[in-house]
Amino acid sequence: MPLDQIEDEVEMSFLDHLEELRWHLVRSLAAIMIFAVAAFLAKTLVFHTILLGPSRVDFWTYEMLCRLSDILQSKALCIDELPFIIQSRKMTGQFSMHVTSSFVIGIICAFPYAFWEVWRFIKPGLYPTERKAARGATFFVSLLFLMGVSFGYFIVTPISINFLSNYQLDPTILNEFDIISYISTVITLVLACGILFQLPIVVYFLTRAGLITPQILRSYRRHAIIVILILGAMLTPPDPFSQILIAIPLLGLYQVSIFISARVLRKEATTELQRTDE
Repeated sequence: MPLDQIEDEVEMSFLDHLEELRWHLVRSLAAIMIFAVAAFLAKTLVFHTILLGPSRVDFWTYEMLCRLSDILQSKALCIDELPFIIQSRKMTGQFSMHVTSSFVIGIICAFPYAFWEVWRFIKPGLYPTERKAARGATFFVSLLFLMGVSFGYFIVTPISINFLSNYQLDPTILNEFDIISYISTVITLVLACGILFQLPIVVYFLTRAGLITPQILRSYRRHAIIVILILGAMLTPPDPFSQILIAIPLLGLYQVSIFISARVLRKEATTELQRTDE
């Protein structure tokens, strides 16, 4: 008999639930630590190639922008210089960033497994219809998170770094960024995009709960556009190009969320009609 069916048939006390939750969290944390240790040991790959990649003009995004500039016969998009250097002004700066960034990478890499562990704890408490409705939740949540992380790393981060490194109040002021500031900016942008890309999942469950409808989403579309633009301004430097670049996929996700909400309601209406006919 499958484990989830066994758990359904056995009534668990509050302490038993806490114990079960503890082990799910322990396994999730263990997965995070395994990836974090691996990232800590792969120092060259993690720092030189991944985290410091957007700080060099040979980064993939900059090369693609230069190719696009050649196609358009315009040098406006080509980024061939990043006028800044990265320094460590604290004695523990490099080591602390090594530990912190390794842990964050561990969270990103272990996210699908960690979410699956949490879902295994939640799933037995759902009704059969709710389980059926939430089928594939781990896959879609993980997919959207990884898409958001990729978007944040390859699009938002390099554009933000390019803007901030070229912004000057006066030519006599040199941009010498601290390693803590640089890594914190990269991590914040990447994780923020990963979280924002969960919008369709949030809308799906809110629609299932009866809290929102497609009509509500459509009526507040203008408000959503303003909120998305504000988020774009918060996540990116204050230039219109960067804000529009992050706003476009978020607006697309909002439209997808409307479609998902409408589909959920149509499916519920069909199910209810079938029950009435029976």
